[in-house]
Amino acid sequence: MGVLPEAGAVPAGAGEASGAAALGDEISLRADDYTLFALPPGFALDRAALEQRWKQLQRLAHPDRHAAQGAAAQRLALQWSVRINEAYQRLKDPLKRGAYWCELQGQSVGAHDNTAMPATFLVQQMQWREALAEAGSAADLSPLQAELEAERAQRLAALQTAIDVQHDARAAAQQVRALLFIERFEQQLHERLDRY
Repeated sequence: MGVLPEAGAVPAGAGEASGAAALGDEISLRADDYTLFALPPGFALDRAALEQRWKQLQRLAHPDRHAAQGAAAQRLALQWSVRINEAYQRLKDPLKRGAYWCELQGQSVGAHDNTAMPATFLVQQMQWREALAEAGSAADLSPLQAELEAERAQRLAALQTAIDVQHDARAAAQQVRALLFIERFEQQLHERLDRY
């Protein structure tokens, strides 16, 4: 990514007329996602504010808007557009947002190399896998699907508490790992349902 001026004192939304250059004056490409979207760091967020800021930033950074300023300005605007979209995708997804918050706190989720989970969750995983393997019809999978949805909702609530109330990055990372497993398992469940 290109180097832009660091975040300045220009308030969010200023600089509409000058586009990517004003955006670069307003905030750095290296700023965290929350700063970029002018949102407080945490799990709960104002979805309408996220959407509104995303549209505003996209208008400012759209490469076509900078065609008259030359190739360098368009490249910079494209960098901004990519950065804005990446941040938006991370913040709008609760699981990605939780993992991102943990990373900002210096706590790696370690989803690929840290599979340590409480024994009760490991037993639950085995039970889910057995239920999936033994299912003979879509109707057999309905209770499992309902259980997964309930567990996902419970884990998301626990993740929000860990982040917004306890400010506990380790506990939040553990919830994210559990939710990642649930997400992958739900994909397997839907693949099985597609076969029936």
